[in-house]
Amino acid sequence: MSDQPDAAAEKELRLKEAVEQAALPYAWKQTIADVDISVPVPVGTRGRDLTVVISSKKIKVGLKGQEPIMEGDLPSAIRVDESTWSLEDQKLVEIHLEKVNAMEWWPHVLTHHPKIDTTKISPENSKLSDLDGETRAMVEKMMFDQRQKEMGKPTSDEQKKLDMFKKFQEQHPEMDFSNAKLG
Repeated sequence: MSDQPDAAAEKELRLKEAVEQAALPYAWKQTIADVDISVPVPVGTRGRDLTVVISSKKIKVGLKGQEPIMEGDLPSAIRVDESTWSLEDQKLVEIHLEKVNAMEWWPHVLTHHPKIDTTKISPENSKLSDLDGETRAMVEKMMFDQRQKEMGKPTSDEQKKLDMFKKFQEQHPEMDFSNAKLG
C-alpha cells in the first residue's frame, strides 16, 4: 500500500490551513510559553488612535470609533501583567502574550477563528540555560539517567540505593547479605 493518498491529503490540509490563517486580520506565531501577534493598521496610526484591551481570557484591538480589527476569547488564560503591546512604525500593532500554561500549544488566537493542527508543530530547541534552576536540575538528572540506562549502568536513584546498601553492609558485617535483592 502506498502513502501517496495520505501525503496528498496532508498537503491539502496544510494548504487549507495556510489559506485560513492568511485570511485572518493578523499574523501570529507561538512558542510553548508565549504568543506573538502582529496586527496591521493604517500607516500613520498613533498609539492614541488605538483601542487595545488585553485581559486574562479576551483580547480586543482596533481603531477608536471603529469596529475592532480583532476581538474575542483566547483559547487559554494569559498572564496580563507580563503581556505587552506596542505600535511599530505607525503601521503594526505588536502584541506579546505570556501563557499561564506554558506547556500547551494554542490551536488559534481567537476561539472563533480557524484552528491549526498543533500536532504538526515542531518546537524550537531550548537550551538548558533557559530553564529555571529546579527544572534544569530535573532535566539534567533525566538526561544522566537516560545515558546510564543506555550504557547498562544504574540510574542516579538506583546508585543511591546501592550506596546506601553498601554502607549498611559495612556497618553490619555480622549479617549475611548473599540472598539480598535490591529493587
